[in-house]
Amino acid sequence: MPSLLSRRAAPAAVFAVGLHCALAGRARADVPAEAAAPVEWSSLSAEEQQALGRYGDRWSTMPAEQQQRLVRGTRRWLAMSPEQRERAQARFQRWKNLSPEQKERARTRWKRYRELSPEQQARVREGYHRFKKLTPEQRRRLRERWQSATPEERQRWLERRRARRP
Repeated sequence: MPSLLSRRAAPAAVFAVGLHCALAGRARADVPAEAAAPVEWSSLSAEEQQALGRYGDRWSTMPAEQQQRLVRGTRRWLAMSPEQRERAQARFQRWKNLSPEQKERARTRWKRYRELSPEQQARVREGYHRFKKLTPEQRRRLRERWQSATPEERQRWLERRRARRP
């Protein structure tokens, strides 16, 4: 049985390791395939062309949906502050270093998170932020407590926590 901690932290893990995944997933859902219009390379700003330079020689042969996703991502990237870019690069590097199994687990958890209601998503984010505010020692102890608990103890713990919520 996967631990509650990992289930609750799953969306956060995706946030932490893959801003790229989160943003790419939203970008794909924005435009239906039949509505996608090709993006002319010449219509891009010099800054956008520079950022997308590695695609320049094959841009005109790419599917319109892919062109639009790349342009949206590039515009988000260019709008970021240097600090935001640095954090995004660090998260992407961590994502690249995950094993294929870890990536698949993160994708599955992200999909499950996206299927939650907005209220449930807010509770997950709130729990994640509370967890991140704990000291490393407190987090370690909490993990150990959860992992050593029996399924019945875990269930009682969850029920008590849910009863305390407003």
